[in-house]
Amino acid sequence: MGEKKFEKVLARLEEIVQKLEEGDMTLEDSLKAFEEGVKLSRFLAKKLDEAERKVEILLADGKGMTTEPFAGEAGDED
Repeated sequence: MGEKKFEKVLARLEEIVQKLEEGDMTLEDSLKAFEEGVKLSRFLAKKLDEAERKVEILLADGKGMTTEPFAGEAGDED
């Protein structure tokens, strides 16, 4: 699973959520889908954490670490 592209995993997770929301699956199938969704969610969270660490490293200056909010975050009134 670590080789999958982030976007592909996200698309699969969205597909699982949609199926679960429809409510047409058996309990057993719903549990299997939920379990897969949790695994995919953890994978995505790990990839996002890795990306955040890379951004923080790129923003590091000689005095230590500095971080800046991305556009659209709280306090950004565009």
